[in-house]
Amino acid sequence: MSSLTIAPTVVLDSRSVPGQVDNRLAYAGFALAYLLGHGAAAVSSGSDPLVELPGWLPMALLATGLVGGSIAATVAATRAQRGVAGPEALTGRLLGSAWVVGFTALFLAITGLTSAFDRPELQTVLWPTGSAFVVGLIYLAEGAARRNLLHYLLGSWLALVGTAALFLGTPGPFWVLAVAGGGAYVLATVLEGRRLAAHR
Repeated sequence: MSSLTIAPTVVLDSRSVPGQVDNRLAYAGFALAYLLGHGAAAVSSGSDPLVELPGWLPMALLATGLVGGSIAATVAATRAQRGVAGPEALTGRLLGSAWVVGFTALFLAITGLTSAFDRPELQTVLWPTGSAFVVGLIYLAEGAARRNLLHYLLGSWLALVGTAALFLGTPGPFWVLAVAGGGAYVLATVLEGRRLAAHR
């Protein structure tokens, strides 16, 4: 199952301070993607699945959450650049391009590994775990650049969870991503409101 997440940070209120990012809608969209998409894959895959689901359903649920979160993030990322100039604007553009570079590199790594070892079935596990790893690293960079500790901690958690999940056989990685990844996004959604209130 592929889990491509391209999610710039989000500003929802145009009256907010330039550069002040509100990630609540993006976090909520990605929480749904992880909980429902990876959750459906967890219960329906492996040698003895808990539930029989159509093969397209986990991917459809994952894609719906990812598209929703990505749209919210992309639209608001444009707003985040309003009123920002100089080094801050450059930082925003560089962080935005990090998503393209990160996922292009992930595509090359997964395609290269699965081709070199003639194991195309590994893509089912490498895409979701690798995506969590790349997203986590970019969140780390965004959190550091914007001095957003919550975003930084969420990135740390996703990077660690995504890579640790590789130690488990299917459907283990999907359970880890659904529970630990989705749960972290839910918690971050709640805490983001408090963080923003503290900065007003």
